[in-house]
Amino acid sequence: MAAAAPARQAGFRRGCRPPLPDPRAVVRPRPRSAPPPDALRLRPPPPVLALGPRAARQEAFFKCLAKSRIVVVGLPLVIITISSMLADKHAKCEWDRVLHDIGSTLAKNTGAEKMTAILSMSYFDIAHHLRTCLLYLSVFLEEYEIEKQCLINRWIAEGFIHKEEGRTKYEIGEDYFNDLINRSMIQPVNVKYGQAKACRVHDIILDYIKCMAAEKNFVTLYNGAQHVFSTKRKVRRLCVSNHTGLYATIWEDTGENVTIWEDLMLSHVRSVTIFAEPVKTSLLPSTALRVLDLGGCRGIQDHHLASIDTLFHLKYLRLSSRSITKLPEKIGELQYLQTLDVRGTRIKELPSTITKLQRLSHLYADWDIRFPDGVIGQMHSLEEMREYGVESYEQGKSLQEFNKLTKLRTLKIKLDFDSRKDLERPRQAEGSHTYVGILVSSCNLYNLYITEAPVENMYPMSLDSWHPTAPCSLQKLCLEGCVICKVPNWMASLGNLVVLKLRYILCLRPEDVEILGAIPSLLFLLLATAGGTNGRITVHGRNGFRCLKYLYLDFFRCGTALEFQVGSMPKLEHVKLKLRMHKRECLNGASDLGIQHLSALSKVEVEIRGNCMRDSNYDPTEEKKDDAVRWVASAINSAIMTHPNSLTIRFETWRDDYCERFECLLRRLNQRTGGSID
Repeated sequence: MAAAAPARQAGFRRGCRPPLPDPRAVVRPRPRSAPPPDALRLRPPPPVLALGPRAARQEAFFKCLAKSRIVVVGLPLVIITISSMLADKHAKCEWDRVLHDIGSTLAKNTGAEKMTAILSMSYFDIAHHLRTCLLYLSVFLEEYEIEKQCLINRWIAEGFIHKEEGRTKYEIGEDYFNDLINRSMIQPVNVKYGQAKACRVHDIILDYIKCMAAEKNFVTLYNGAQHVFSTKRKVRRLCVSNHTGLYATIWEDTGENVTIWEDLMLSHVRSVTIFAEPVKTSLLPSTALRVLDLGGCRGIQDHHLASIDTLFHLKYLRLSSRSITKLPEKIGELQYLQTLDVRGTRIKELPSTITKLQRLSHLYADWDIRFPDGVIGQMHSLEEMREYGVESYEQGKSLQEFNKLTKLRTLKIKLDFDSRKDLERPRQAEGSHTYVGILVSSCNLYNLYITEAPVENMYPMSLDSWHPTAPCSLQKLCLEGCVICKVPNWMASLGNLVVLKLRYILCLRPEDVEILGAIPSLLFLLLATAGGTNGRITVHGRNGFRCLKYLYLDFFRCGTALEFQVGSMPKLEHVKLKLRMHKRECLNGASDLGIQHLSALSKVEVEIRGNCMRDSNYDPTEEKKDDAVRWVASAINSAIMTHPNSLTIRFETWRDDYCERFECLLRRLNQRTGGSID
């Protein structure tokens, strides 16, 4: 590791710096009379700095850093690493011990080895179960984006996570994932609603854990450059990462090449991950293999899976090759399989033998993959299903089968009804919407995602009849591309709902705002609407939203004025607005929108679409053209300048010449649906 460090110096300069604020954003200064900000940091503070009293702990931290006399390349990474070590230590004596250990370690090392020494201290400071999960990341390539779902399911299959009373293994795995992020051991990627959907490992940390994994014989890496099987140590976890045509080593080679799967060193392999080119004939038997991830093996074909049933104890299987068109019937013999991921393949229908997989808890498939009749209701261990497609009324009826799955917690559905193709489609869509409502009303889902076709193709969905059971367990409800006429009254009773996405509401009424504001635990809200009643949407201080921290409001038609009044959304920290602005009438006379009344605000993003050029960093103070875009951006900017907080603001403009008032859209949809829209 030490020898590799100098070669990484450019990487330190390029990659290990903590995330900086968006360079396109502008931080608006405080008024002189305001107290100095405590939120202007290069990155969110390490957890240790958030433990009070703040000033004393910050001072102690920087004294600790100064006394250690760390002078190495990659200093920002060192700071992050040390702060993560101090995150769960509260007493001064514990901080003193860390300081002493750092000093002793650095005294024994010079130059680039200091970086390794600090990383080593941080690694051994975390709990043993987190060390194991961190080492496991060494199977992934540098700069690889690791999907959280895949990673946690692999941890589970490897036996790294043990179930606790009242919690699923996946929920515990999410805690492990978040702990590693909080300790800056992994970098969050694609953060939505406060949760990272994926992660990356910093190249310096990846080098370190690869060395540790090799030293402990935890992971064996094979890239074709050298024959890793010359060692007498057993291979437990194998990663093949050659992209130059290397034949993957877990398959039988019937040619002149010697098969190495039969070598005793591979007889105990528990995990195989392949980022390589096509393999040859078929899988060889294995009683030890638990994880087989062929997501990076694009050339694999149907015949390669002919002997899949010989992998007796397989718990995790991922395939993504476009050359795979079907799963063998023998897949039902994998009695221990927990996760099956076939996204990205060309499979049209799953075999009926999938019902024999009575331990299958996570199923990931493309929406157009069909299920044989009656299969879904027999998958009793299923906890997560993404994604189930419905294109006809008959397929919609099959949604009733999900009501039989008492363990199901996450479900993603795609509805694809195009009323332009078939006059019967609107009626079929309405019937399928009813079955979705029955599903919501009668099961214990935590997360429900429903996606539908674009607004112009859609038949409006009525949510009034859904009536979830009380108390409802829903924590996340995302209706993406689903046209609804109004917010149903029952949404106010969703006591556990944290995330709500409604795209699209045709017309947002004052009573809709009241209902949404009454959801007690709502933190993240995304709304896309054509407009508001009488061309206005007003958020009053009495409207609720007492916990809301993130708001994304998208107007996809012109003609509505938005106003935040004094006392509204008292905990809102981040607002993102998407406006159509061709002339001043597009905002119905509104200007600054009342942004200055959002007392807890720290970040504002405004996307404006109109008769303007594309600009990812639009600055109204430098714009010479006096048009509607500049007018509204300047008004919002002026309101932000009067805000007591130090706000980060970013304007973005897009060219969009299409200007239509929302009333015109409503009339057109009414004509097409026979006047069903209020």
